[in-house]
Amino acid sequence: MTDHSRRSVLKLSAAAAAASAAAAHVPGSAAADGRPGPYSKASWPGDVAEGPDTPKLCQWLSRNPDEATVRRWRQAGVTGALVTDPPPLPWSVETLRADRDRLESQGLHITAYLIAVSQSIVQGTAARDTDLENVIASVRAAGEAGIPVVEYNWYIHRLTEGYYEQVDQTDRIGAGYTAFDADREVDGVKVKDLPPRDGTPVYTREQLWENYAYFLERVVPAAEEAGVRLAVHPNDPPYQVSRGNPQIMGSVPDWQRMVETVDSPSNGMTVHSGVTAEVGFDSVSFLRWMARKDRVNHIHYRNVVVEEPFVRYAEVFPDNGETDMFAFMRELVRSGYHLGVLAEHPRALDFDRENGSIGGQYADVGGGGHGGELYDTGYARAMLQAAMITEKHR
Repeated sequence: MTDHSRRSVLKLSAAAAAASAAAAHVPGSAAADGRPGPYSKASWPGDVAEGPDTPKLCQWLSRNPDEATVRRWRQAGVTGALVTDPPPLPWSVETLRADRDRLESQGLHITAYLIAVSQSIVQGTAARDTDLENVIASVRAAGEAGIPVVEYNWYIHRLTEGYYEQVDQTDRIGAGYTAFDADREVDGVKVKDLPPRDGTPVYTREQLWENYAYFLERVVPAAEEAGVRLAVHPNDPPYQVSRGNPQIMGSVPDWQRMVETVDSPSNGMTVHSGVTAEVGFDSVSFLRWMARKDRVNHIHYRNVVVEEPFVRYAEVFPDNGETDMFAFMRELVRSGYHLGVLAEHPRALDFDRENGSIGGQYADVGGGGHGGELYDTGYARAMLQAAMITEKHR
């Protein structure tokens, strides 16, 4: 050991001894009371590090992100990539493996791929069998390429016309929230009464469920064989009718029916703390139910304030909504969930407005930029670490 190393060790030892002595004289401290702290056996940061058996934070990334984007997420401690710009269907094993190799070379792992389900499949039109074969081939390719989760949406129309920006004037002064109101008027018509788009037929709920069961009965067995988990994203906004057509992934009974339609862990969903509250249900209770069924295949992590379920609510910061986000994260850890957690939908902050970093589909309705993303990610990381340490040492 060099003299420099010896001096460093002596300094560290002296500092540690001084810290211990100081703690012993702090009134009310564990050391002063002669008892260990609540987590005296915890090892930091080892006990709160992501691993094979823990939830893992992820973020939206492209198949070929630039270096600056990778650096900003690596700096935030995020290494999971939720790929939202997949190649055209059908996917090939070679393309997906190349994507995986490229991302892994940048220190990222693939959390999930987003796959587009065509309207022919959703509506059950003549082209659906061909489109289904492309989906099945793509899911098989994902399995061979080592992609664990494929996420998808199930919409005829998404009722985004109900969104608007709500500015917080009493608490987080000036922050923008993405709010929804089904009674909001667009061109003199309430959002809930908007007519179907030109050329879009109107279906009954049971017709759409028949189409969905047709999809699940053919795709889920292929996913199961490939070792891939499917994750359907709930309808969001979850208003029960969207431009004349029912939304069949917009309520807790809908999600439970999905689970019961094909009994397989490959037939799961993106359990969503925000949307579950939007439909008036306790997010933690629903997560617990889904976890017991082993159908939690992806997580979206955000909070809301609900004025009227389905009809009127606002997406807020993760720490000022009505869902207990610590309890939600703790339930994930307790259940042994080990897949991705997306801290999504950043709020509009002055920092991002001033830096011109607000963009994307929510830019005009209260969505934020990278400053807001970092806030949400840091919060999610803190909740994950708190949940891991309390569960490990309870």
